[in-house]
Amino acid sequence: MENTQIINGRRIASDRISDLGANEVFVFGSNIQGAHGGGAAWYAHKKFGAEWGVGEGLTGRTYALPTMEGDASLKKAVEHFIACAKAHPELTFLVTAVGCGIAGYTPGEVAPLFREATALANVYLPQVFWEVL
Repeated sequence: MENTQIINGRRIASDRISDLGANEVFVFGSNIQGAHGGGAAWYAHKKFGAEWGVGEGLTGRTYALPTMEGDASLKKAVEHFIACAKAHPELTFLVTAVGCGIAGYTPGEVAPLFREATALANVYLPQVFWEVL
């Protein structure tokens, strides 16, 4: 599968992203300290230039979302991400199932935070989030 596909109007990010196309950004869950030691965070650091020590925002070809600091922090971080995606229509954001690995959230808990992003043509969400939305 390519990094993205559109099915029934849903912009779906692949759950297996190994390379990025032009202007694609890998969106992953991290911790606020930016210690990218496991899961998608480790992959983002090793493969796509996520900076160690940066736990939120754009670095390299990535966007870090802190997922380990609790619900309120995650909600605010997703709001920041959506604002960034709106400000950068030239970029295509490929969202992984942030928070649904090491952080321990379920897609049912995280996906609703991305509801506003469903209207953004440059944001692709994982299938597990679309199933909730």
